[in-house]
Amino acid sequence: MTVTYNYISIYRGEFSSTFNVLALLKFNSHLPIKKSSTTFIFYLKGKLFLFFMAVKTNGFVEGSLPDELMNLLLNLASEWGDVFDSSNLKVIHLSGAMTNEIYQISWPTKMENLPRTVLIRIYGEGVELFFDRDEEIRTFKCMSTHGHGPKLLGQFKEGRVEEFIHARTLSASDLRDPEISALIAAKMKEFHYLDMPGSKNVVLWDRMRNWLSEAKSLCSLEHVKEFHLDKLGTEIDSLEKALSGHHQQIGFCHNDLQYGNIMIDDKAKSITLIDYEYASYNPIAYDLANHFCEMAANYHTEKPHILDYSKYPDQEERLRFIHKYLGSTGLFST
Repeated sequence: MTVTYNYISIYRGEFSSTFNVLALLKFNSHLPIKKSSTTFIFYLKGKLFLFFMAVKTNGFVEGSLPDELMNLLLNLASEWGDVFDSSNLKVIHLSGAMTNEIYQISWPTKMENLPRTVLIRIYGEGVELFFDRDEEIRTFKCMSTHGHGPKLLGQFKEGRVEEFIHARTLSASDLRDPEISALIAAKMKEFHYLDMPGSKNVVLWDRMRNWLSEAKSLCSLEHVKEFHLDKLGTEIDSLEKALSGHHQQIGFCHNDLQYGNIMIDDKAKSITLIDYEYASYNPIAYDLANHFCEMAANYHTEKPHILDYSKYPDQEERLRFIHKYLGSTGLFST
């Protein structure tokens, strides 16, 4: 399996095969997996590996909702003037989420043929290795308060209720559409210019070191050598030294701009970025490079963890995207 380290790809393309394991960790939830009670089992080169990233689904057994969530929905319906009857709830599981379970819940309103719809996000368990859930919740609240992304409608122990965005999620091929790509570039710059509360320190390098430490703890000595984990620490240090300088621009980065985290209203020609689990301050070049690498991904195939670099954007496509990015104002329109 050949995987390019995202940050390097904007500069020189493939840098080193030793980044396979870091990419493997990042894309762990895209691998062919079988659910166990508290772990995922995934396959690599015919070997079995255990990983502890289980997604919590309790509360939605046989159509039953947690009491706390039911009360929250009842209160929302009351605020909106709806007559709420739990027997009329329509619950649809939405596929595509990587670290959560997502449901669309609808109920009738006084207006015929116009149901009320909200989105329910059930938090996944065992995700602390990849991101800070408390920080993700703070980010979502801040984005919601300032009118960016879905509105936060309520919280309960296992998750939250969000505004349902009436737009479609992009497909892998949409990222290659010049018109859609231009909209993404402009929205990305808006995102980078957000002034978020809390630390504005770069997260990238410490995050990689944390992932490397976890990878070493999960692997045998044989696998440490097979995947070059014993060399990655030095390589991360050298890359940080080479790429961190006075001229790099730091911004609030999404860090996971794959097609499943981008929604479009085709009629209004507007883009919404969703799912901020990995969002943090980083070099904006990293976010651009990560998005370019995502153009080589298709998570709806039999091997979603394998990137097809024949689909990596060529120089003309990359320059067009960067031109649109630089030409954008970087100001949110609300």
